[in-house]
Amino acid sequence: MSVPGRTLWSPAAPEAQQMDEAQAGFDEGPCLQAQRSNTIIRVFDVRQEKRWPQYMDEVRSHGLRSALAIPLTVNATATAAMNFYTHEAAAFTEEDVEAAKGYAEMASTVVAIALHIAAHAENAEDRRIAMESRTAIDVAVGIMMGQNRCSQDEAVTLLKDASNHRNIKLRVLAEQIIASAGHGPTSTNFES
Repeated sequence: MSVPGRTLWSPAAPEAQQMDEAQAGFDEGPCLQAQRSNTIIRVFDVRQEKRWPQYMDEVRSHGLRSALAIPLTVNATATAAMNFYTHEAAAFTEEDVEAAKGYAEMASTVVAIALHIAAHAENAEDRRIAMESRTAIDVAVGIMMGQNRCSQDEAVTLLKDASNHRNIKLRVLAEQIIASAGHGPTSTNFES
């Protein structure tokens, strides 16, 4: 955040990142309180601040004098906040708070989108793994049907019973059966 005649440290500044790491290590501080309470937290002068004693000692040792913590609105299950710092006492004006809220709103959107993308990527990976496991199981069932001259349902029951008896995952047992039958590992073709 840029204010004429003053330097305000944004969350991206290296020293601000150090302060946030220290805050996480102490599990106390304005950013964590803003995150937990969903309220804006202002520290007008760290020399006078009595909350979060360990963290404030660390902030003082870096010559910082003011801090501002703004909660982010991410989603129902995730919370976050961002800190701003400066070397001047009582540096954060109402205009600064409004500007920081604007940054927090943008950051909230970015974080929510990133979490949404990550969840979809994880779901896609889970589906891919499930499909690959299903392929191995289906091939093993086919091998068991041929070896035992039984129906598909009977082969599935035999495979499940053996998996439970040996206390190994169905997919792992299926892969062992395929290997013991002299076949290489199975693959699932997602390109067709």
